Amino acid sequence: MVSVGDAGREVGPDARRTAGHVAFDHRDPGTSESEWATALGERDLTPLDLDGVGHLVVLAAHPDDETLGAAGLVGRVAASGVPVTVVVATDGDASHPASPTWTRDDLVRVRRAELVAALAAVAPRAAVHLLGLPDGGLREAPDQLHRALDAVLDAVLDGVLAADARAVPESGVGAALGASTRDSVVLCAPWAGDGHRDHRVAGEVARAVATGRDLDLLEYPVWMWHWAAPSDHAVPWDRMERLDLTPEEQAAKAAALAAHRSQTAPLSAEPGDEATLGQEMVRHFERQTEVFVVTRAARASDAATLPQSFFDDFYSGRSDPWGFETRWYEERKRAVTLASLPRQRFTSGLEIGCSTGVLTAELVGRCDALVAVDIAAAPLEAARDRVGDRATFLQLATPHEWPAGRFDLVVLSEVGYYYGSDDLDALLDRVVGSLTADGVVVACHWRHPVAEYPSSGDAVHAAIAARSDLARLARHDEADFLLDVLVRPPAVSVAARAGLA
Repeated sequence: MVSVGDAGREVGPDARRTAGHVAFDHRDPGTSESEWATALGERDLTPLDLDGVGHLVVLAAHPDDETLGAAGLVGRVAASGVPVTVVVATDGDASHPASPTWTRDDLVRVRRAELVAALAAVAPRAAVHLLGLPDGGLREAPDQLHRALDAVLDAVLDGVLAADARAVPESGVGAALGASTRDSVVLCAPWAGDGHRDHRVAGEVARAVATGRDLDLLEYPVWMWHWAAPSDHAVPWDRMERLDLTPEEQAAKAAALAAHRSQTAPLSAEPGDEATLGQEMVRHFERQTEVFVVTRAARASDAATLPQSFFDDFYSGRSDPWGFETRWYEERKRAVTLASLPRQRFTSGLEIGCSTGVLTAELVGRCDALVAVDIAAAPLEAARDRVGDRATFLQLATPHEWPAGRFDLVVLSEVGYYYGSDDLDALLDRVVGSLTADGVVVACHWRHPVAEYPSSGDAVHAAIAARSDLARLARHDEADFLLDVLVRPPAVSVAARAGLA
């Protein structure tokens, strides 16, 4: 059984991934640094490109996260004359819930002082924002964190926090930049797949903010080094880039890490006062290299919606180009999609981008009537052969062409990132406009970048989240895809609608 301590670490007897989080015990030895060092040495990770950074905004879930995951980056950028702003979501006051000698107020005071001392070692001119959100409780406060991070970025982009930006050098980091501009601000945050629930929420919020603002996002793992092994599929090697630290930067990071004594050393000899970060855990952050999971800004605002010819070419001579019929990944994702439907049956369903009809064949069993739409003729022909007259199939170039009628279920599965920004907004307008008062929208999208697509799965879900006419009823979040279930506000849970809650 997974148990969650007050500090917010999702702990248990083993390390297993479940629906977007990892169960682990921070008291276990974890994966050795020597194993990670060997793996990092065997992989030719791309060097992190910092040219053009005009302002670095670092989000931490707790005081010490920014030191563990990104102190070298912070020091590199700050030494180049580029302003750094650090936003710390919680005070980390639940790190020792069973301490017999320290109160939570003691920990707030000490951990804030440790943060200031740590930043003084790497970036003494950094601006710091302490939000004081509940330690271990970010899952219940994502909107507060989102608003606070947005406010900081608004100030950065307005130049309020960029007074030092005019001192940037002639070349290299921050070259030729004055006050911060949208393209020059870089957001750095905990990796959303890190396992710790506060890190996960902080990472998810950072992803939504970065995609909504077209900002580059650098995510730093912390607990991944503990619970994962280099061979685990959860480790995003394909998106990782490295920052090799100079001896001076490594020494400054060591000084910053030493400042967090309340986490790296016992508070006392009493049970409950043990160090939160064990010796092997600390070794991961003494290495010469920092590693970031990098998502470059899509800059999708000017990207055009993919034309019909793209899909005609894609399907030409290929009966199952996505592997819908053969891949367990696709079969599992369909099962998750169907399980997420908040009602057993719907009167009228609409599926946008039905492709060859594999999901359509499942949806017809849940709808009295179903309209399935695609832009290309070839997949529609395959879908008709598969489903027959149990659904109505239409070849339409959405969102400018749209089926008549009102629907109490609209499914957007792996389709939103094909639209340019304006067309995506128009698509969502069309969806809401054709939704019944009790209608349900299900959106599910692949999260990994695809160069040919004008947008990304995260950007699509950020655009959906920004709408006031849709409220999220449920979310499934994992490294490979996001799935949101949305209704007209207010969102009322399945149990509440049934009178069970």
